[in-house]
Amino acid sequence: MASLLIKNIKELITMDDQLRRFKNYSILIEDGIITEIAPEIDVEADEVIDAKDMWVFPGLINTHHHMYQTLTRNIPEVQDMELFDWLMILYPIWSRLTPEAVYTSTLLAGGELLKTGCTTTVDHFYVFPKDQPGTLIDEQIRAAKELGIRFHPCRGSMSRSKKDGGLPPDSVVQTPDEILKDCQRLIEKYHDNRVGSMLQIVLAPCSPFSVTTDLLKETIVLAREYGVHCHTHLCETKDEENYCLEIHGMRPLAYMESVDWIGPDVWYAHGIHFNNEELKLLAETKTGVAHCPVSNQKLASGVARVPEMLDMGIPVGLAVDGSASNDSSNMIAEMRAAFLLHRVIYGIKSMSAERALYLATRGSAQLLGRNDIGSIEVGKVGDLFMVNSNRLGFAGGQLDPVSALVHCGDTQIVDYTIVNGKIVVEKGKLVTVDEEKLIADANRISMQMIQG
Repeated sequence: MASLLIKNIKELITMDDQLRRFKNYSILIEDGIITEIAPEIDVEADEVIDAKDMWVFPGLINTHHHMYQTLTRNIPEVQDMELFDWLMILYPIWSRLTPEAVYTSTLLAGGELLKTGCTTTVDHFYVFPKDQPGTLIDEQIRAAKELGIRFHPCRGSMSRSKKDGGLPPDSVVQTPDEILKDCQRLIEKYHDNRVGSMLQIVLAPCSPFSVTTDLLKETIVLAREYGVHCHTHLCETKDEENYCLEIHGMRPLAYMESVDWIGPDVWYAHGIHFNNEELKLLAETKTGVAHCPVSNQKLASGVARVPEMLDMGIPVGLAVDGSASNDSSNMIAEMRAAFLLHRVIYGIKSMSAERALYLATRGSAQLLGRNDIGSIEVGKVGDLFMVNSNRLGFAGGQLDPVSALVHCGDTQIVDYTIVNGKIVVEKGKLVTVDEEKLIADANRISMQMIQG
């Protein structure tokens, strides 16, 4: 039995139902599961960390990403474009994705996430160039396993190209038969619904403007047959809303409801432009929303009504979104962005540091339908991160670890990240990956794609 003892914790933030915090406590993790939380734990563990200066938090959970975009971030030509124009420029570059590019970008984004306290991530991958193998999701899974991050890869899809009235070029769309066949293959090969699962497949057509109505219907049927969750973009921009009204004669959420894409096994990325009645429907059906505050601000898409959603009981999690619209995979920075954005829009009482942490932990776990992650409790998996309180950026701000994490600090790089009881970040460095080689590989591949 592999065991890890974290002892003498300066302050432990559990995010349990009572939002309890403990000082000078210890945690024992055995075979990936938290088995004891107490002031003193007297056992001989395989590994021991003395956390006398450490604040310990539950692992953060990222509910929407496009990891391949780490190779196309900070391109000057698209820095001042809104979503549709931005996509039109980037799709041709993304059509040059290769298995090596997908593998490397997953290592890069996953590594950034791990180093900022994220232990579980979703990735929405939907670009499948016709001249490349059909196993690009497999490359992502290989990279995630190497990193040691808990992974929910979303088998995305696009079936409507420019000639069919969509946005993407023909070179990156697939037929519905190709898409559904690969969805089934991935579920049967990889999906694990057991407690403590490191890998769960999600089915995720890209958006209402890039797939057919029939594909949406067939995808949700397949997902429910296998008991997997579904995910897509929705209500991100007014352009999307106008598109749905023009093509389908319905607002985006009404269209998704018409194809049965609603319920606790569905969550949408963004959800900015829901009206009052639509928020009520989300609350009644427990359909979730992945909130992406940095991306929404950068692309000038708008501000999701997150404080209202939370008050209504709508499941809401936090997400970094793709690195071409965020330019970073930093979950702690995302919490800070959410905290500040909603205060300036909805007022001083609308968002606290603890509420931002809730979004990134318990809220995100709810979107994924998981009860084994999101808090530090006996019986849950050993996913957590640790930050040394004795840093320059925290000096003079020792009274509240959660506020310090969200408000303060001169870096968001954590000291330790632990996933399933295994140390994957130690002293701020990735344990399983050569960071210098990864940087060089990513820069090389990025330039090949952009210059191509």
